[in-house]
Amino acid sequence: MAGKQILMLVGDFVEDYEAMVPFQILTMVGHDVHTVCPGKKAGESVKTAIHDFDGAQTYSEKPGHNFALTHSFEEVDETTYDALVVPGGRSPEYLRLNSRVIEIVQYF
Repeated sequence: MAGKQILMLVGDFVEDYEAMVPFQILTMVGHDVHTVCPGKKAGESVKTAIHDFDGAQTYSEKPGHNFALTHSFEEVDETTYDALVVPGGRSPEYLRLNSRVIEIVQYF
């Protein structure tokens, strides 16, 4: 299978594993994954969050890693991508309020 162009929309406090693992695996198998965040540019990063079940009745939320952005959000042309990935965590809670994010998601 030829490599595909994949867009990953992230924001601060995206779930660490839901961003890091798909990015690494998709890249490893030959896809070109572009990571973007509204208001940020290529070379910047977003903070991730790690949710853990550490003995309490619900999960705890801890700081994760810095996740690098490979492209600038303002330069996204959704028609050039084959797929969209929107990892969970806290970021979708506020990304959904961005009208450009909604346009991109609706395209797919």
